[in-house]
Amino acid sequence: MQTSADRQDRHQYPAHWEADVVLRDGGTARIRPITVDDADRLVSFYEQVSDESKYYRFFAPYPRLSAKDVHRFTHHDFVDRVGLAATIGGEFIATVRYDRIGADGMPASVPADEAEVAFLVQDAHQGRGVASALLEHIAAVARERGIRRFAAEVLPANTKMIKVFTDAGYTQQRSFEDGVVRLEFDLEPTDRSLAVQRAREQRAEARSVRRLLMPGSVAVVGVGRAPGGVGRSVLGNIRDAGYGGRLHAVNKAFPEDLQEVDGVPAHRCVRDIGGPVDLVVVAVPAEHVPAVVAECGEHGVQGLVVLSAGYAESGPEGRERQRALVRQARAYGMRLIGPNAFGIINTAADVRLNASLAPEMPRPGRIGMFAQSGAIGIALLSRLHRRGGGVTGVTGVSTFVSAGNRADVSGNDVLQYWYDDPETDVVLMYLESIGNPRKFTRLARRTAAAKPLVVVQGVGSAPQGHAVRATRLPHATVSALLRQAGVIRVDTITELVDAGLLLARQPLPAGPRVAILGNSESLGVLTYDRCVAEGLRPSRPLDLTTGATAEDFHRALGAALADETCDSVVVTAIPAIGEASPGDAELAEALRSAAAAVPGKPVLVVHVELGGLAEALSAAASTAPQAVSGAAGTEAGARPSPFSAPLERGDPRRPAERPPTAVAETGAPTAAGDATGPPEGMHLIPAYPAAERAVRALAEAVKYGQWRREAMDPGKVPEYEDIDEKGAARLIGELLARGEGLTISDAETCELLGKYGIPVRRALPAPTPDAAAEAARALGYPVALKATAPHLRHRADLGGVRLDLADEEQLRRAYAELTGLFGKPEELRLVVQGMAPRGVDTVVRAVIDPAAGAVLSFGLAGAASQLLGDMAHRLVPVTDREATSLVRSIRTAPLLFGWRGSTPVDTPALEALLLRVSRLVDDHPEVVAVTLEPVVVAPHGVSVLGATVRVAPPPVRDDLGPRTMPAY
Repeated sequence: MQTSADRQDRHQYPAHWEADVVLRDGGTARIRPITVDDADRLVSFYEQVSDESKYYRFFAPYPRLSAKDVHRFTHHDFVDRVGLAATIGGEFIATVRYDRIGADGMPASVPADEAEVAFLVQDAHQGRGVASALLEHIAAVARERGIRRFAAEVLPANTKMIKVFTDAGYTQQRSFEDGVVRLEFDLEPTDRSLAVQRAREQRAEARSVRRLLMPGSVAVVGVGRAPGGVGRSVLGNIRDAGYGGRLHAVNKAFPEDLQEVDGVPAHRCVRDIGGPVDLVVVAVPAEHVPAVVAECGEHGVQGLVVLSAGYAESGPEGRERQRALVRQARAYGMRLIGPNAFGIINTAADVRLNASLAPEMPRPGRIGMFAQSGAIGIALLSRLHRRGGGVTGVTGVSTFVSAGNRADVSGNDVLQYWYDDPETDVVLMYLESIGNPRKFTRLARRTAAAKPLVVVQGVGSAPQGHAVRATRLPHATVSALLRQAGVIRVDTITELVDAGLLLARQPLPAGPRVAILGNSESLGVLTYDRCVAEGLRPSRPLDLTTGATAEDFHRALGAALADETCDSVVVTAIPAIGEASPGDAELAEALRSAAAAVPGKPVLVVHVELGGLAEALSAAASTAPQAVSGAAGTEAGARPSPFSAPLERGDPRRPAERPPTAVAETGAPTAAGDATGPPEGMHLIPAYPAAERAVRALAEAVKYGQWRREAMDPGKVPEYEDIDEKGAARLIGELLARGEGLTISDAETCELLGKYGIPVRRALPAPTPDAAAEAARALGYPVALKATAPHLRHRADLGGVRLDLADEEQLRRAYAELTGLFGKPEELRLVVQGMAPRGVDTVVRAVIDPAAGAVLSFGLAGAASQLLGDMAHRLVPVTDREATSLVRSIRTAPLLFGWRGSTPVDTPALEALLLRVSRLVDDHPEVVAVTLEPVVVAPHGVSVLGATVRVAPPPVRDDLGPRTMPAY
């Protein structure tokens, strides 16, 4: 007779439980269900566990597993008994299992909702966060199988395992009996458990990137025997940059007696290298990469940078080759940058790593850069490295990552690293695609609360090499959501660099008020016009005339900065004629000293044909830490700065030393955060060759500064006592029982919205004139007669609506007109509706996007939203402050606030409606789409005249589940 333990097929093997995870130290492991085929792996694993760990697991000496134990621990039904293993290189490093129990503590089946859980971690891997990751995954599995509570019995001396449970953030109870600690905890995620999970995710992913960017030893595989070629070039770049770790050249074709290549130790394979290797740069043809990866994994390499092409960018065959590459690297616990990557750079003095195809090492500085495209990476590095012309000045880079096909390490991972990297003050990212928009938005909000994040996002389809989740959201909507998260969205590489330079060198402006001064009236007027076009509030330009001296510039800039009605200053300068005209260095010193005397406000320079001034500004315009020598400092290889003596390292005023603003998991800065930029200290003045570029960068800084101030108080999601959440859930359950996904009827829509305090004005069908008259009598005159056929719905411009019908005669006349113009009543789907108070017609929409999550949108109904795309968007749940800003974000918002003498409408009532819709889709993810159109906003109150709701099984939310890496 077959027992339940033998019925491995009670449920099919749950492949969706398999996952790759990043561990606490930055390494990776694979988590998967344990099956009957794992008996030998389990025995081998157990033999490597210490006697002490075995004692903690079984509460008694237990030197080896019996055949019965092995059978029990490898035979699971995947419902009442589940076992998961963490593996590296295919071998177990840890296990966890649960057994469902009843109220009496004995084995049970459904509907019992409690289970006992137990862990065992190999001693060599304890302290890496393996148990914490396994707990997240076994809890998610248990919830899926109807288990709501875990119980665990632990010996008091097993403090590490007790800490795993207590630190998880679940609601728990602890008791002590018979010398054993019993822990019981609910598996329902809490705010604290989610915060703990995300904090662990940040630390683990940041460390995984740090291991790639700060290796103690590097090997380049694919170094040619003759000069030239990718491998030989990268080896030379690493050597020439002054890399301080151990460097090795590898090529299986090297002669056995070859000792060195370009002064670097040479080896025929990675296995021949004596000692550990942290990072391997792979520059061999794609067909040889798997053998190299296997060598690296067996040697204990921590990470790979794969420069080789021929992967997903080359078509279906290459895409499968890329999947296999990622699976192979992760099987050995390695992280991977690439394939088809340009490389990585770290300018830190104790690292000096240029493992890239860039022939020159960038100057060290405070800007972190990420690019998916190698060509764009070259352009960014070149532009930031250039002196004079364009955006002037040598601007330093802290770290640079070009991820190529970003098959493993992505922008999200690097963002986790930069968030708390003390060497990075500003982040610049060029993203051809966003693989996980929901996670990127969450990380961006947290990062932007601490340091500026400037992004250029590709508009077209994602490159072939990128795995991108499908999204139904237009590019403009995604951009709006990124801005909501504090991202500074720009459109070009030039704008990316322009904004980055200003944010790296200057404090954030406190507002939009701009003072303009210079020696050219026409350039001042041009700057003024651009300020107005960008939504800034410029004062009348101060013309110093072409005969202005350096002292005139100094005096005027000092006065402008001291003016309390000014938030920032733009200085314009053109070549002057005459003996009294200031020299470039003299003018630079005049501007520097004036800005230093009144710190706290940003200063920008617009120069025309002043190459010398650009160079003078360049000499001080590096964001690199500068060496200190007495009262003045010089940067290695640079001239002494004519702008300022750098502050001593460790001085609290020194911008480079500022730690990231402390933030809560929501991304809002704490009370100690500085929303207006660094304190007084060394601020380097950026120079721009065109007024529009300077003003655009300043406008972005103004908007970012405003976001930082608002992020200090993000608002709250209000509670409404009249919301019937449980009643709505019951109704949605009944609706879904009829089908997988459906647009519900008008009556059901009214009932569902009504449970959230959203009344929809009644509309009665009018298939005949008599039915229309009867409906009007029931509703009361005056009424409206509307065609609701798809081609006429919400199209008042086509004449399918008759309003203010005061009596039955007018109603019948309107009925005849509509049927005469547009066709039979059954084609028009006529309805009668009571008249709403006059106001502004608007539209409210909510949709759950599989990639970005739930999005709430608002705009004016008709041409403004349909033709001009004038819609504003916010991620759900929306706070009261976000609802207020949403209403005011559209370009046509003045129509709501008394434009040209019209009566202002009831925007507080509109904001309350938006918050209720947000609550509905946030509380019930089965509500996948809501459209309210039109919503008439009157001077007093709002009226919802039309509504459609679609319900369906919700998309899977990976941001609420256990930590996982993207699946391959």
